[in-house]
Amino acid sequence: MPTTGTVTTPTGTADGVGLRGGTEPLIFEKSSPGNCAVSLPDSDVPAVEPASAIPADLLADAPPPLPEIGELQLVRHFTRLSHRLFSVDTQFYPLGSCTMKYNPRINEHAAALPGFAGLHPLAPDAMSQGALRLLFELRTWLAEVAGLDEVSLQPCAGAHGEMTGLMVIIACHRSRGQNGRTKVLTPDSSHGTNPASCTLCGRHAVPVKSNARGRVDLDDLRAKVDDETAAMMITNPSTLGLFEDQIAAIAEILHDAGAMLYLDGANMNAIMGLTRPGDFGVDVMHFNTHKTFSTPHGGGGPGAGPIAVRKHLAPFLPAPQVVKKADGTFAWDFDRPQSIGRVRSFNGQFGVLVRAWTYIRALGNSGLRQASETAVLAANYLAARLKDAYDLPYALPCMHEFVLSAVRQKARGVTGMDVAKRLIDYDIHPPTTYFPMIVPEALMIEPTETESLAVLDRFVEVMLRIAAEAESDPDALHAAPTRGYIRRADVVAGDRKPNLRWEAE
Repeated sequence: MPTTGTVTTPTGTADGVGLRGGTEPLIFEKSSPGNCAVSLPDSDVPAVEPASAIPADLLADAPPPLPEIGELQLVRHFTRLSHRLFSVDTQFYPLGSCTMKYNPRINEHAAALPGFAGLHPLAPDAMSQGALRLLFELRTWLAEVAGLDEVSLQPCAGAHGEMTGLMVIIACHRSRGQNGRTKVLTPDSSHGTNPASCTLCGRHAVPVKSNARGRVDLDDLRAKVDDETAAMMITNPSTLGLFEDQIAAIAEILHDAGAMLYLDGANMNAIMGLTRPGDFGVDVMHFNTHKTFSTPHGGGGPGAGPIAVRKHLAPFLPAPQVVKKADGTFAWDFDRPQSIGRVRSFNGQFGVLVRAWTYIRALGNSGLRQASETAVLAANYLAARLKDAYDLPYALPCMHEFVLSAVRQKARGVTGMDVAKRLIDYDIHPPTTYFPMIVPEALMIEPTETESLAVLDRFVEVMLRIAAEAESDPDALHAAPTRGYIRRADVVAGDRKPNLRWEAE
């Protein structure tokens, strides 16, 4: 997005004052000396000479050059900008592998209850019984969904959960005197966070090939498993949207070598209530509660990445752990001598966990299963309707997402990125592009279970129209988006020469 001048719309004629769809000057350009958006009360703290409290060489010579603007103008400015954003509440958001689905408002209501929102994280157990009960119930429910024995709610995101899970695995191997297990296997279709988490934990990732069906090549796996292998990290369903039907055999190969199987739970939206990872051999997994259990995410947060483990790994989970005492009350258990310790301040992303508890409680067992079934049905419906216009590298059925390839369009000079950018002109958020990297010109699409048939049909209509445009007028797609508030950005220049500061002319 431009960082100087005005942000223009296709009309390019409005002055941006009270007109929807026109230009919107930057807030610095709206600044007028003497205006103020807030009136602060007088300080009730005794005055202290600045020089005595802060060293003189650390004091600024003048206030920062922030814009001066009235409160109403400030509210209108950011409200107008907010109307230009893509969001799950305003547009279809088929972002593959991210499960950007509708967040029921009851979840927000629950998280905003004063007793939750205003609870201090250091409040004593006796004053926090409601919150502790919620956390205990949530970790119990997540253990049941996973088919595993115990859950820690501390990790704050999926990648954070990956790191925590690997730390637990490493601690277990270390307790057995197996410090030499430094390899972690990852399929070549894995999320990029998997090898990154390995590196953070002092381990190195070893890729395992996929076979022609998009599943793990078992021969390549057997060749790479040895007594230096700590674990394998696998996503099931995979990033190709395929269920790994060899998962039990994979678990057996790893376990026979003394290694463990880690499940990246990013795609649990396809299988919750249908199958349990613990039942097909998983030892450790993380949940993305901000995906599977509907809490909104994006832009770096909020998130929560609880991990579930088998019984032999439970002693190594982060401490403290919320427990239910013999008298029926709830408390934090700090007496966990083999624990890897805290992995974050306090005890988890509480507001996100409240939303997850509410989602599970509202849907119940049958509702969670229905959500998965509907998500899978929606993805297969879209894939079946689009497979004749775009390449579908792997045969149906898929799970909750699928990967198309725009190689057919590329032959006409239209890339997968052109297709994605053109969707913006039709008020649809682009899908994930160029991932997984084993699919050329990849378009990774996930409709989720919360979209109606009418929305799915409109998406099909738009995708077919774009495919037709690629045949009849491929050059027109290179400039997309052409109807939005901004035009195609020079991504390379933006990365190499970012301009993040506004300066008056």
